[in-house]
Amino acid sequence: MRVRQLTAAAVALLLAAGLGGCSDDPEPARGPEPAPAPAAPTVGTGDVRPVDRDDVQDGGVLRWALDGVPATLNVYQRGANADSALLAHALYPSLFRPDERGRLVPDPDYLVGAESTPPGQQPQVVTYRLNPHAVWSDGTPLSAADLAAQQAALSGRDPAYQSTRAVGYDAVEAITQGTDPHEVKVTFRRPCGEWRALFGPLYPAAETGGATAFNRALTGTGHLSAGPYSLTRYDTDGGRVTLERNPLWWGDVAKTDRIDFLATPPEGRLDALDQDRLDVAALTAAVDRAVPPAPTASASAAAVPPAAPPSSTAGASALAAPSAAPPSPTAGASAAAAPPAAAPEAAALTLRRAESLRGITLHRAAAASLTQLTLNADRGPLTDPEVRRAVGRAVDRRRIAEAALGPLGLPGVPLGSHLLAGDQEGYRDDSGAAGPADAAQLLDRAGWKRPAGGTRTKDGKELALTLLVPAGSVTTQRTADALTADLAETGIAVKPRTVPAESFVQAHLAVGDFDLALFSWPAGPSPAAEQRAAYAKPRPDAEGALASGGNYGRSGTEEIDRLFDRAAAELDPAARLDLLQEADVRIWQLGHSVPLYQRPDLVAVRTGLAGVGAWGFGWPRFQDLGWRL
Repeated sequence: MRVRQLTAAAVALLLAAGLGGCSDDPEPARGPEPAPAPAAPTVGTGDVRPVDRDDVQDGGVLRWALDGVPATLNVYQRGANADSALLAHALYPSLFRPDERGRLVPDPDYLVGAESTPPGQQPQVVTYRLNPHAVWSDGTPLSAADLAAQQAALSGRDPAYQSTRAVGYDAVEAITQGTDPHEVKVTFRRPCGEWRALFGPLYPAAETGGATAFNRALTGTGHLSAGPYSLTRYDTDGGRVTLERNPLWWGDVAKTDRIDFLATPPEGRLDALDQDRLDVAALTAAVDRAVPPAPTASASAAAVPPAAPPSSTAGASALAAPSAAPPSPTAGASAAAAPPAAAPEAAALTLRRAESLRGITLHRAAAASLTQLTLNADRGPLTDPEVRRAVGRAVDRRRIAEAALGPLGLPGVPLGSHLLAGDQEGYRDDSGAAGPADAAQLLDRAGWKRPAGGTRTKDGKELALTLLVPAGSVTTQRTADALTADLAETGIAVKPRTVPAESFVQAHLAVGDFDLALFSWPAGPSPAAEQRAAYAKPRPDAEGALASGGNYGRSGTEEIDRLFDRAAAELDPAARLDLLQEADVRIWQLGHSVPLYQRPDLVAVRTGLAGVGAWGFGWPRFQDLGWRL
């Protein structure tokens, strides 16, 4: 279970911090509940066309676009990125994997079953039954030692481990072998409702047992793994990672002989697809960041050379990264100069080209990532909750979703939850909790009067706000334009302020240098633990200054904190969702932020390739990928 992180990559493309995951805080006070709003239509986060394994041929090669060869395959290390996670899912176990509704279900290749003690029984003990056939690449069975070593590395108790924050592991008291080598008992020091998100991926004790081993970059060949494929080539300079069938794999035999992952920048992927050098490539960045060609550049000069030689197997294929993995904001940019600005016309042309490529299907989906408008409660007029709620009511979320997603061929479905994606289990539109639909009444009540249709004023000051947006994204630009128009209709003047993606977080969000800000959060299967920090009440630091942590909106309450803590500790899934929905209601009432839509995900797949597309919450079942008969 990893804490959700806001990265420059996420904000750059609107594609794409937890303090506690499992706790036992007391019951919060309950306020009046608003009438529930009608649920918005849902949009599937996945667009994958499954094919029965019997209809997939044995053999062949797939060619799959990466942004680059990753610095590590250990997703818990600070240098990990989306490509790290994609490769890790082919090479390492995850005891549970998310289904199409974001629910974590056991992966039978690794886990026969798992059971937690019932709610109320202390201490909580989870008993895992590991698949007795599951072995690492040296033939050693998966065991309690692997889980124990990973928990020690990620618990946060030893600063020598240079890991990212991973919630839930700090709640573990002990990990021991059960009645036989394949049974593992995990005892928790406090209840952990989202325990299914632990140990996914799971690394061998040889890679995590001790800070020295853990801190080494997990790159190159010769490391233990336990997936349907084994790593046979890791060529950073040549931009190629190769996986081949694992001879010790105990599950369904992998359909494809080999998968070549090729470093291909977004702006070169259409050419690579057209020239039969790739079979699958994520194209969201290519479309979203498309720039007009230089006036003097010829078509041949503008073409991007291949990052790696073509596969020697004719008609072979490769796949796109999962939709939850944002491309790098600097991919393809010149080191000598900043890249030119993206343009709507260039994006439209790029999309049309992607749609017209012969032998290629463009998969479209709403990704498991929530685009939202954050309001800075620590600055100017937005310190007044009434004004924040008025901004939320003034935003026409459907119009904005249609403006952002319609040009990409996706339905403009707005979000009504801060915590869950539209087709995630437990989703409910709680936007009605923001108050009366008439934003003008809220602003009038707060003292902001509108003179003859102009900008509202109070005490001689105009209601004028800055809107912080990351540079280089056409989707961002469309969203910002629609937001500016919406708020102007209510008498709120908005001035968009575009800043480089690389400085968006640290130089602006983290220090509160904005009124309104546009960016996205990933939607994971463990919202109670993963999202708490984004809404946790800011606390004074040692000098008395407000320390916002991961809460860039800088508004929060003790009640919201308690609701998150109770949800993280709740072992009953239905009760946990009830608590999350109650927290979402309180966040709407606080005027912290405004959910807008799920970010777009575009993936190009060569005709005849099965089990490939835009995965949404999940990731590929690698052993099933291959060419149709």
